[in-house]
Amino acid sequence: MEETEVESGHSDKPERSPGAKFMLVVLMGFLITIPLFTVWLLNYDRQSQSETAQQSIVSGWGGKQVFAGPKIVLPYRARVTESVEENGKTVTRTNFVTRELFVAPERVKLDSMLNTETKKRAIYEVIVYDTAMTGSATFRLPDDLDRYGVALDQIDFDRAELRFGLSDARGLAGDNEVKVNGEMLELQPGKGLGETGNSGFFAFVDGSALANGVIEAQFNVRFKGNQSLTIAPHAGQTEWTVRSKWPHPSFAGSFLPESRTVDADGFTAKYVITNLALGTSLIGTEAGQQVQPIRAQDMSSYDPGYRDGVNASATVDLIQPVDLYGQVDRATKYGFLIIGFTFVAFLLFDLIGGVKISSVHYILVGVALVLFFVLLLAFAEIIGFAWAYVIASLATIGLITAYSASILSSWRSASVIGGLLAGLYGAIYILLSLEAYSLLIGSLLIFAALAGVMFVTRRLDWSGSLRRSRT
Repeated sequence: MEETEVESGHSDKPERSPGAKFMLVVLMGFLITIPLFTVWLLNYDRQSQSETAQQSIVSGWGGKQVFAGPKIVLPYRARVTESVEENGKTVTRTNFVTRELFVAPERVKLDSMLNTETKKRAIYEVIVYDTAMTGSATFRLPDDLDRYGVALDQIDFDRAELRFGLSDARGLAGDNEVKVNGEMLELQPGKGLGETGNSGFFAFVDGSALANGVIEAQFNVRFKGNQSLTIAPHAGQTEWTVRSKWPHPSFAGSFLPESRTVDADGFTAKYVITNLALGTSLIGTEAGQQVQPIRAQDMSSYDPGYRDGVNASATVDLIQPVDLYGQVDRATKYGFLIIGFTFVAFLLFDLIGGVKISSVHYILVGVALVLFFVLLLAFAEIIGFAWAYVIASLATIGLITAYSASILSSWRSASVIGGLLAGLYGAIYILLSLEAYSLLIGSLLIFAALAGVMFVTRRLDWSGSLRRSRT
């Protein structure tokens, strides 16, 4: 006689099949990625706030400086022919207008020492510097000036100007010196160069020396800036030597240094840039196009565009050794692995260990895993990334291990979950440190994990219907 077991207040319903449980866990994993994406947005927002705070800290100090020049600018008379309609007839008129001839030096030598300082406000900090751009330049008019459409007798040498470009003139100091052929010049504000958005300064100079031979200029320009220094080269040959005691430089822009040394005591870099590499003439009738400072992190999407002298630049970037927001961003991208591995471990305890795990348990554990990245970001802004990673991971491992002991009814099983999380967090920290091999190591870890899951579940009937055994 067949007996049917009936329990008071409960119906004997079949459990979900292993395949259905797996799909449910996958669905919950996707749901948990929503708050994970929110953490990524939070990190982006905090990074934007940090950049805003950094700009506030250095307000009035000087921005990411671009230095250009010097150049001699000569006014000249140019003949302009135009056709106009008068009484139904086309009339050709010839007018004379005043234009500017830009003369770049045959050779310019620049030498700068960046004296750095870290300015802080609350949890934010930014690297600033002051420097003296010391150098010399040699100017000479070409013998074939007529080829440029400018006749020597059209040039007004009495109104010649020696111009320097500096992108943020607020950073200029008050003890700058410029000499031409041994004579000290009085500097004037404004009238910079096109490469720096016409920001800078100039001095009136006796251009007759240029008409008869060579002009030798010596200068010592002191200014302040932050984070990076860029030069916009435009000469027959530009030699730039830059030094600093800051031990973490990065070199960006259209040209890299010919030689450089970097150690714990600082760095020295020497650039040699020729006019042939620039692809521009030393004589021009139009101002140069503005050069934007390019930092190292922007180089992946940077088009040098230095053809025809556009955006030709050499940049020394004073970087922070640890970009905590970049590291938190990369760590967050590995959140999918942590959530996936942890959910798979709980699923195996459910399918093979016979421990019933509710959907609510998965969600709460998933939220705890996402909270790890919030803690990581919050602590990293205060104590740095490494210690923040240790504290956030220990707190998350402790919380989930204690909760797992209740879910799995076994501290022994919970220790497996804790060990898995410790291994995952350790592996991800290594991946963050080994950027060049992160894809290779991450792929091998995923492959090994997948092989392990396939081995453990090789005899599992994924479509079979399970029923809880009752006594």
